[in-house]
Amino acid sequence: MTTQHAATVALPEQRGETPTELQGAERGFIAPGSLRDALQRVLVDLVALHNIGKQAHWNIVGPNFRDLHLNLDELVDIAREGADTVAERMRALHAAPDARPSVVAGRTSLPEFPSGEILTHDAIREMVRATETAVRTMRQVHDVVDEADPASADVLHEYIVKLEQQAWFMGAEIRTPSHAAGGR
Repeated sequence: MTTQHAATVALPEQRGETPTELQGAERGFIAPGSLRDALQRVLVDLVALHNIGKQAHWNIVGPNFRDLHLNLDELVDIAREGADTVAERMRALHAAPDARPSVVAGRTSLPEFPSGEILTHDAIREMVRATETAVRTMRQVHDVVDEADPASADVLHEYIVKLEQQAWFMGAEIRTPSHAAGGR
């Protein structure tokens, strides 16, 4: 699909904004709209991070291929697990997560990842940027989430720590010590 074509495609209605239909068995805390919206933003970014991590994993070439190939698997596992945890948290709060491909593509804040083969060092830069963007979303929605539901904020804390560590691991691969000539 070309970028021009993608811009003309209408996105389906986002279901994450709508609470599930309550049935007699559902009781307890029901997520307010602000919490549902915040968790939905995190969900689409985690699904997108998983997808672009696999795109990089399949298409990297060059120096340190094997190390990066394995590191990308770790990142993908964290993003997949995080997406599942956030989506299940939404369901526990009677909100319907929406990670359909068109919704993820249309609503993620992550940058587009290049198609085709990509040099390992370029992939590292792209993946660090994508990971940091996903974390930025979590940090942006944190206060809204924490105010509405501290338990859901704890989920964000866990994945912020894991993803920031992965960004550091990958980014260190192409850094030079700050005291070395040329710095970063």
